[in-house]
Amino acid sequence: MSTEKQFKIPAGVELETIACPMGCPEGDDLVLVGRDRLHDLPGEFPVVRCQHCGLMRTNPRPTSETIGFYYPDDYGPYQGTQVTNSRWYSISQMLRKFVNVILPTHACLLPDLTAGRMLEVGCASGKFLHEMARKGWQVHGIEFSDSAAASARLLGYPVTTGQVESVADFEEPFDLVVGWMVIEHLHHPVEALTKLYNWTRSGGWLAISVPNAGSAEFRIFKENWYALHLPAHLSHFTPETMRKMLTAAGWSVERIQHQRTLTNLIMSANYWVAERFPDSFLSKMTGWIAKKQRYLNLALYPLSTLLSFFGQTGRMTVLARKPE
Repeated sequence: MSTEKQFKIPAGVELETIACPMGCPEGDDLVLVGRDRLHDLPGEFPVVRCQHCGLMRTNPRPTSETIGFYYPDDYGPYQGTQVTNSRWYSISQMLRKFVNVILPTHACLLPDLTAGRMLEVGCASGKFLHEMARKGWQVHGIEFSDSAAASARLLGYPVTTGQVESVADFEEPFDLVVGWMVIEHLHHPVEALTKLYNWTRSGGWLAISVPNAGSAEFRIFKENWYALHLPAHLSHFTPETMRKMLTAAGWSVERIQHQRTLTNLIMSANYWVAERFPDSFLSKMTGWIAKKQRYLNLALYPLSTLLSFFGQTGRMTVLARKPE
């Protein structure tokens, strides 16, 4: 695919054209052209599919030095992982335990492990670090955002600021490495996964969640797919391409779990309606529904369970191990 077409990019953001990270020969097909829907920041970005391995990627994409423009301090994952000591936070945690019976969190998807050393890549403001530390784990985090990393450090947890590809090696290996919706953000995912492999003890576990671009959601909504999240998402995985990349980095994939959630579906429908019927009653209604999507997820649990069984929900958690 030719990348000569000029896309509208804001001043200060530099683009780079990159080859398939799997090392495939040249040859891509254009899948779509999209934009930032989360913050409505300027720029248009193509998504291409490698003709050889099938991996989809954003290309051209913002460089690692300038992509921070698309991660403002009010970026959702930074705000959504704040930990407070308020009474309402304690109450919300108790309610979440009840909801987790139906809609499991990341921790519920982990294998049954004895507490040891854990690394979280993309720890944001430290909510998951806090959760695992309370279960006896010795935790460490890596976070791209200075402000989010500072919030996690205030909780008392060691957090390294930077991109995983450039972080120095740790002195001791980890028993568990996790990354929740982070691998798709990395500029060099194979290099990063190989690095995580080297930081893990023999027999140790890797648990990562990524959007599932192999789902019906993506085929239906395309550039309006909520989990597309351009340009912050640089890779767009299917179960097959995720498995190929992990294998290339040395990992042995144990299982792929399709999460029982329709968040992407609900939010994507809101994008689709807002784009075609702006300022309409229908647009306002779907916007209100999107804000209440957690409750709608509970109501639609039978449907999400069925779609999960067939691997058609928009999020997947992959568990892999480092061979003994």
